[in-house]
Amino acid sequence: MELLWKLIVLLSLVEYLTGSGVLQRPVFTKQPGSVVFPIQSGENRREVVFSCEAQGHPPPSYRWMLNGSFILPMPGSRFSLMGGNLHITNLNKDEDVGIYQCFASNSFGTVISREASLHVAYLENFKTQRRNPVRVREGQGVVLLCGPPPHSGELTFTWIFNEYPSFVVQDTRRFVSQKTGNLYIAKVEPSDVGNYTCVVTNMVTKSSVQGPPSPLVLRLDGVMGEYEPKIEVQFPEVVPVAKSSTVKLECFALGNPVPTISWKRVDGAPFGRKVDLNKASGVLEIPYFQQEDAGMYECIAENSRGRNSVKGKLSFYAPPQLTEKPQDVQKTIDDTLVWECKASAKPKPSYRWLKNGEPLDYMEQDRVQVNNGVLTINNLNLADIGMYQCVAENKHGRVFTNAELRVIAIAPDFSQNLLKTQTLARQGGDVLIECKPRMSPRGVISWRKGNEALRESHRMMVLDNGSLRLSNVTKMDAGIYTCVARNQFGVASSSGSLFVKEATTITSPAGHLDVTVGESIVLPCQVSHDPTLDLKFTWFFNEQVIHFGSQGAYFEKVGGRSAGDIMIRNIQLSHAGKYTCAVQTKVDSVSIATDVVVRGPPGPPLDCQVTEMTETTASLSWRPGLDNHSPLLSYTIQARTPFSLGWQTVATVLEALKGKQLSATVTDLSPWVDYEFRVLATNSVGTGEPSKPSKKTRTKEMLPRVTPARVNGGGGGRSELVITWEPVPEEMQGGPGFGYVVAFRPLGAPGWMQAAVTSPDASRYVFKNETIPPFSPYQVKVGVYNNKGEGPFSPVTTIYSAEEEPSRAPVRLRVRSVSASEVEVTWKPLAWSNSRRRILGYELLYWGEKEKPDAASVVRTEGNKTSVLIRDLEGSSTYYMSLRAYNSAGVGPQSSIVNVTTKKPPPSQAPVKIMWNTSNSKVILRWDQVHALENESEVTGYKVMYSQDKHSRPSVVETNNTSLELSLPTNQDYVIQIKPFSEGGEGISSRQITIPKVEGSIATGAAPKSLGFSAVSIGAVVLTGRMLL
Repeated sequence: MELLWKLIVLLSLVEYLTGSGVLQRPVFTKQPGSVVFPIQSGENRREVVFSCEAQGHPPPSYRWMLNGSFILPMPGSRFSLMGGNLHITNLNKDEDVGIYQCFASNSFGTVISREASLHVAYLENFKTQRRNPVRVREGQGVVLLCGPPPHSGELTFTWIFNEYPSFVVQDTRRFVSQKTGNLYIAKVEPSDVGNYTCVVTNMVTKSSVQGPPSPLVLRLDGVMGEYEPKIEVQFPEVVPVAKSSTVKLECFALGNPVPTISWKRVDGAPFGRKVDLNKASGVLEIPYFQQEDAGMYECIAENSRGRNSVKGKLSFYAPPQLTEKPQDVQKTIDDTLVWECKASAKPKPSYRWLKNGEPLDYMEQDRVQVNNGVLTINNLNLADIGMYQCVAENKHGRVFTNAELRVIAIAPDFSQNLLKTQTLARQGGDVLIECKPRMSPRGVISWRKGNEALRESHRMMVLDNGSLRLSNVTKMDAGIYTCVARNQFGVASSSGSLFVKEATTITSPAGHLDVTVGESIVLPCQVSHDPTLDLKFTWFFNEQVIHFGSQGAYFEKVGGRSAGDIMIRNIQLSHAGKYTCAVQTKVDSVSIATDVVVRGPPGPPLDCQVTEMTETTASLSWRPGLDNHSPLLSYTIQARTPFSLGWQTVATVLEALKGKQLSATVTDLSPWVDYEFRVLATNSVGTGEPSKPSKKTRTKEMLPRVTPARVNGGGGGRSELVITWEPVPEEMQGGPGFGYVVAFRPLGAPGWMQAAVTSPDASRYVFKNETIPPFSPYQVKVGVYNNKGEGPFSPVTTIYSAEEEPSRAPVRLRVRSVSASEVEVTWKPLAWSNSRRRILGYELLYWGEKEKPDAASVVRTEGNKTSVLIRDLEGSSTYYMSLRAYNSAGVGPQSSIVNVTTKKPPPSQAPVKIMWNTSNSKVILRWDQVHALENESEVTGYKVMYSQDKHSRPSVVETNNTSLELSLPTNQDYVIQIKPFSEGGEGISSRQITIPKVEGSIATGAAPKSLGFSAVSIGAVVLTGRMLL
């Protein structure tokens, strides 16, 4: 027995060490496929070859099985093996047809190939050479039988009418069944009389045979009357269809008139695009059949005499296809094997397992179990080595999958799993020293500390897997530990050191912090630990890790090497909760928690709603929100309307709403206005966020209380009294149907006249009556009303009725030309006022000589002014003018027309050749005389303007000469311009010249020789004759 074990171990070790590069299980590289062999009549050579090849070392040997029995090739037999291929000569269609399987075997085991079928295809001749005539009446239906001869393989059928190549054409009246070969004529016509021959073709052998002619004869004893359809070609009640195959259903009926054929699904589902209805709907073809195509189908035949139908069920089936396969595995003795095999199929497959080509022995049910394709073998031994195959099968087919089981036997070996060189333990804690040698079968494990065998105690325990567990570790437990493994094949050991470290403790006490929003706090985490160990601090907030630097600027580490303190800056309500400091070393971990309560302003109150609404009050209720750890002290109510600027604090019946009050009555509201309300809570920290607004609610309507403001009037047309006011805002109107009541009466009259204005936006009322005297005083007031009734009137004010237009024209209109661009107009004023009208001012109309009076320009004055200066006229031009008075009623008659001619324009040439010199504190200027052109007014003098820079206001000196002496300090720069003037106005100014400050007593200069620029309007002080400072 010991020798047998040594041999087994030696073989296992060789196999284990050499690997699959030398020794290999049999693996199929080629498996047999099904064969349909065509047999032609008179053919002598009939040979079939089934292929089978497998890899393996040692090379596999082969066997074959036919219909469950092994084939024994003998010399001279029709069966022979060439490698793994099976050759069959002189094929016998009766003996050799069936299911073939190939077996490949070597020292590792045996595997079986998939099943392969052998069928032969042949077609024999018809036995009979003559058939009796078929006699029918015209209009009758007929079936001509084909009766194919003995055959194997798929057939197709056609019919010859009278003689070749005249074939029967299928249509709604004639149908050839490819299931039976019969010819069906739904309604015989005289043209159908003749000989019919059935032609049968084998699709495998490609051979064809013709049957004997079948004469069709027309009976002379009458014509067949009409009758309802009779279905002669129908399909079975249940038709199994394989997945992805093509199914064809045939349906044809005899009848007079010729029936029409239609198809439908009984469940009402429409046909897919792939469904083909051909041969006048006599055939329903469904390619690539899937699960959703299964169901009940109905063929309907109908004509004018009636209707018939047949139904049949297409059932879906699928042979097994593997979805999960077992894989090759290598196990140790006493280990457990679990292999799972799964396949998809319809109906569901059953499973069985083979070992080395033989059914698995289930006698050891406690050790070998098969459950729905799952193979489990417990307590493996060397006898379990071999090739296993899972077979998944249903009535439509079966599939095979292969896997190899190797069971190895080896002596203990630590080469791949040495003990840890160093194991660290915490004083007072527990430690596990793992021992995982590789050995088969599993043997005995023992432990040593130093050189002494270790004895188990309540603190030291060897676990079932061989690992050593020490509890309540002390410093004395430190040392070198050795694990020793033994089985019948040998002994091995491995050693490692145990180091005991001081326990880590957190010295900061667990605490409870109470802080206010916005404060900064420090959470301590001080630690006492073994100095040889590194510390790792991790903080958690409500059991979530705090990632410093990624959560805003709130959290910051402030501890040192042995402290994990953190600071929370500007703490917020969301920071309230449980903070945990976790400290970890290589040997232990500890933690401490601190609860932080953050006090802040209250949260928003909840469920703010209006419980009652009157004309001017609203009753509210709400529920308290979060107090955020500070008792609620008071509430504030705010309201908003479509007319308010945002939210406004409103008055309540109780001026102060205490923190426990959850309802209030708001006062001083406007009637008939939509209001929203919200509530804000306050505690000792501050006022919190407002509640969500209540639903919009409208106050009840009431009589209006507010009267129009700024009641006034006057003006208008003849016989009119115009009354104006400022409309009452919508929020003050008190209800729908708002309008105004306008009341008026002549000053001193006892009664009032009234008029209603229905538009709430109106701001004006005009009363027109021919009896209204012009410019007469009236007392007016404006009241308000709505659907509830009339409200108050505004205070009484006095206005005047419309006045009459001025009736007289102004007189003594005088015009004087002031310059080339200006004229002055004067007149005698009219009386300012009388009992019928006023004079508010005058309108002056003027137009050029070439313009029409309708295009006149207008200058309007106000009050009792009697003159006006008209500017921006053209020089040497004639203008016409008239004047009229105006008031609020309009304008009066025009005065007589006067005319005036403006003066000639001033000279257009600027002074040139300007020379200057300085002597002490004097500046002497000289320039050439400016000569006016023919159409210009003569020069009457010059204006000299000087200043210390270009931007300051200049001083002006007038002179009639072409030279001027100025007394100016010479220690400053001066900017000087000269321009002529005449009765037509000021001319063109010279170019600015700069006289620089002079250090010496005498300096001379001249202006650049260039034309001056356009005249500029300069405000100046005019000095004549000499300079005035």
